[in-house]
Amino acid sequence: METALIIAAVVVVLAVLIIALVAVSRRRRQADLEERRRTVIDAREQANASQLEADRRAAAADERAARAKREQLAAEQERVMANQHRATAEDLNARADDLDPDLDRSESE
Repeated sequence: METALIIAAVVVVLAVLIIALVAVSRRRRQADLEERRRTVIDAREQANASQLEADRRAAAADERAARAKREQLAAEQERVMANQHRATAEDLNARADDLDPDLDRSESE
């Protein structure tokens, strides 16, 4: 009878140990899952922040490119206007030369 009680006690102790190991294992697995979830959340937050920064930099680059394009177009327009003024000045000088009574055209021919 004592042997049966000892065996029963060993079985009970083993059962309690197995239940405790299973519970600890589940808690550890749950803690690992929570840690992975926190890591995933952090990674996603960093990815979102990085994406926002990339979008901001792309928008700034687009604005800079648009500004440069406007400046280029304004410079081209100024160049066209300068050429027009230069042509007008040359035409007016030629007309003044044609009208100038003191200019001797025979010497230049």
